[in-house]
Amino acid sequence: MIVKLTGKIDRIESDGVVIDVAGVGYWVQASRRCLSLLDGAGAAVSLPTTQIFREDGAFLYGFVDREEQGWFRLLTTVQGVGAKVALAMLSVLSPDQLATAIAAQDKTALCRADGVGPKLGQRIVTELKDKAGAVFADPILRPVAAVNTAPVAAGVREDAVSALVNLGYGRSEAFSTVSRLMVAEGEAVGLSDLIRRSLKELAA
Repeated sequence: MIVKLTGKIDRIESDGVVIDVAGVGYWVQASRRCLSLLDGAGAAVSLPTTQIFREDGAFLYGFVDREEQGWFRLLTTVQGVGAKVALAMLSVLSPDQLATAIAAQDKTALCRADGVGPKLGQRIVTELKDKAGAVFADPILRPVAAVNTAPVAAGVREDAVSALVNLGYGRSEAFSTVSRLMVAEGEAVGLSDLIRRSLKELAA
């Protein structure tokens, strides 16, 4: 099992990179986000990798860091999400944005990725909703999982998010703002005050 590759970039293509390791070229598929962060041919590179074996061969997938790699592995546990679709999602959403979209049950955000339709988007947010809180990279959002476990607080949060969505804000954006304020102000904050403060922060 190849878990990391360190070498020099031979060439970068639209869906992957060839890494020269001691004269041997390895084809590594990666997200567009990952590829955009690589330097040009000849540059040194070191990528965490995941190797997947199928009937038609062994395939290597490379990542910006272990967080992106972790999300790739988590996404591919969902039925209907293969490596190609997982990389497509990681191409349009950073790990932070992906975690927020799943916690917010924002399937629309996931549908921005090639190969993800409404049904698959719904399946992803449903199957991974209980796991998203544990993988938030943003320390401000880590306590959101605790807020979600309190029924009354969760109901207030959902009402506030729905109000903001009805005013034209994206669900993930509204969810992040409301959750941050609930963590900062405490679960006892009232719905009207929560909406007012969220609007003020979103307008800033």
